[in-house]
Amino acid sequence: MQAYIRAETLKVKRTFAKKLIWVAPVLTLLLCTALMAGSYLQSATYNWWYSMLLPGALTLMCAGLVQKDGKKLKYRAILGLPIHLEKVWLGKIGAGSLMLLASTIVLFIGVTLSCFVFPAVLTLPESAAASLLLFLTFLWQIPLCLFLVDRIGMFAALIINVLGNVACMILFSTTSLWWVAPYAIPARLMCAVIGVLPNGLQVPDGDVLLDKGVIVPGLIITLGLFILLSALTMLTFRNREAK
Repeated sequence: MQAYIRAETLKVKRTFAKKLIWVAPVLTLLLCTALMAGSYLQSATYNWWYSMLLPGALTLMCAGLVQKDGKKLKYRAILGLPIHLEKVWLGKIGAGSLMLLASTIVLFIGVTLSCFVFPAVLTLPESAAASLLLFLTFLWQIPLCLFLVDRIGMFAALIINVLGNVACMILFSTTSLWWVAPYAIPARLMCAVIGVLPNGLQVPDGDVLLDKGVIVPGLIITLGLFILLSALTMLTFRNREAK
């Protein structure tokens, strides 16, 4: 599988999708520095990251992975090769996961370095936990975005994924039904980890949203969905062999 992941990573070399790995987190940091500089910088950066910048950036990264093979060539360049299409698809998922991880690390480093300039309200373990949880709870969107881009195109996939994140975050993340909508889970977990509501305000002391008991169920749901979607989309991609 390493060869497939490496091949997919090379396909997006020197593309806008690859540049988004650092452009998206740096842009988030710059916007928050300009608008929210001070003691709120760290929490605002994570809030803007998962609510606005990351959903769009992740969709565009996945679009870059799909369009290299599918936009003009219609996968003819790989359908005739003696390779397993399932592994090609899993390679795209693996490459997308590495891109998400790299982008998360860039953001974490930026947030950590900001502590030398602005007052820190999050400890290093809290910041690391927030970064790790956002990476893990967004993983399931990679196979979904790859599938959506492949079937309905980049712009439709972008609209669906961004609106899904925003709508579910607003409607479900602070309610008892947060676990029903996977899109709402990252925002719900951030309430407990960094103490910030999806609207950017601080969670009141003693509020039930600060309960860290939601972390394990949230991870189980999103990681289980990641495995399920990876398997289902892999099977649909394999059927291209018969076309």
